[in-house]
Amino acid sequence: MANPLKQLAGETAIYGLSSILARILNFLFVPLYTRMLTQAQYGVVTEFMAYIGILQVILVLGLETGCFRFANKEGEDPRRVYSGALLTVTGLNLAFLACMVAFSEPISAALGYEGYRVLIIYVAGILFCDNITAILFAKLRQEHKAVKFAVLKTVKILTETAANLVLFFWYPAHAFLGGLLSPAPDFTYPIFAILVSCVLCLILFIPDILHLKLVWDAPVVKRMLLYSLPLMIAALPGVANDLVDRVLFRYFDTSSEAWRASLGIYQAAVKLAVIMNLFIQMFRYAAEPFFFQRARDKGSKELYAVVMEYFTAFCGLVFVGVIAYIDIISLLLGRNFRVGIGIVPIMLLSYMLLGMLFNVSMWYKLSGRTNMAVWITLTGLIVTTIVNIVFMPRFSYWASAFAHLSSYLVMFILSAFLGQKYYPIPYKWGRLLAFFGLMGVAYAGMFFVADIPSMWARLAINTVITVAYAGAAWMLLRRRPVAAA
Repeated sequence: MANPLKQLAGETAIYGLSSILARILNFLFVPLYTRMLTQAQYGVVTEFMAYIGILQVILVLGLETGCFRFANKEGEDPRRVYSGALLTVTGLNLAFLACMVAFSEPISAALGYEGYRVLIIYVAGILFCDNITAILFAKLRQEHKAVKFAVLKTVKILTETAANLVLFFWYPAHAFLGGLLSPAPDFTYPIFAILVSCVLCLILFIPDILHLKLVWDAPVVKRMLLYSLPLMIAALPGVANDLVDRVLFRYFDTSSEAWRASLGIYQAAVKLAVIMNLFIQMFRYAAEPFFFQRARDKGSKELYAVVMEYFTAFCGLVFVGVIAYIDIISLLLGRNFRVGIGIVPIMLLSYMLLGMLFNVSMWYKLSGRTNMAVWITLTGLIVTTIVNIVFMPRFSYWASAFAHLSSYLVMFILSAFLGQKYYPIPYKWGRLLAFFGLMGVAYAGMFFVADIPSMWARLAINTVITVAYAGAAWMLLRRRPVAAA
């Protein structure tokens, strides 16, 4: 069991190189955005990123996971699997791009951004490029080409970074793109920078597309869609669950006239929880193909249970570490955005539960019961929506933070219960709860020293508490003889 765990850890680290870079650079752009954009302008960026996130799920049709399943299935030709997926996604996204270009003016006006039709076109272009490359990145993961995956992701990230720097610090003095971009920094800059990076990434994948020698196999595509579409339908409420609060600010925020400002403050605070989300993304890139490939191995379920323990322990360390140094981390935000810092612990815990949900939800992918995912994620979306609608008019972004926590907890419990019925994995629930107990003790310790006047004294004590958590969690993990399991 030790070797599979080392393989998973190694690939997680490689995939994480690009993810770490992306999150760090996005994190470092928070000071830029929260100082050069107003709260309302940053809120607009957040709103459109929510639309992109939701539409990405729809327009990729769940075929990333479908490719993993069918490329590993006996009797299936991986080349035909990926060819069919790529042609299907390309055709759908090309049609979507054409529609968005044709109707960009009425769409922008309906959203309250009359005169910004280019913003709709930018979003459609991002989706076109990103969804095509999503299938190609999935192929790299399937083939364990983690290094190439990381290199291409890194180039994409650095391109976005360079475009942001050019736009914010050089372009306003030249403004040669006329109606395509505002001559002064505004919400179009970050979105245009993403478009530039997505176009370059697609260009870099052209050799891979040519090497694939695209073949349309209708029966293969039909089988993949029958498997993948339920996953897409299930993922849609899942992604909507993550992003619907950004949309609801427009209608339910405490200050209807300043909802974009509230959304900007909320998004800035959420960005400070990015470290937890970073690790979860790293883990998911490596874990999904890993779980499928180990499904037939003897003792695979015991292996999945051990993976969950290590994952939970490390997420706990991330939670404790961020809280320990929140005084320093919060300085990254512009002064006007720091008012939302209190929701950071809530979002950290929410993202941790989301990562654990990914682990316990593998049962319906491995057992083929993907239709069950729809009901689990739909339940989560209902919880999120209700909490936001009921409490956002009074508590603004605090309601959004607790809505995430409530929703992920409900989905986790529901998925774990169903998983034990249909695909039982021997999770050690007492051990997992013990990690949360250690986190609670560490958080309580930091809470009691929060009133110490000296920031350096607080940081020193918090560092000791963080090290103590790490030591206690490691001792708890070592009590289980992984190598002999």
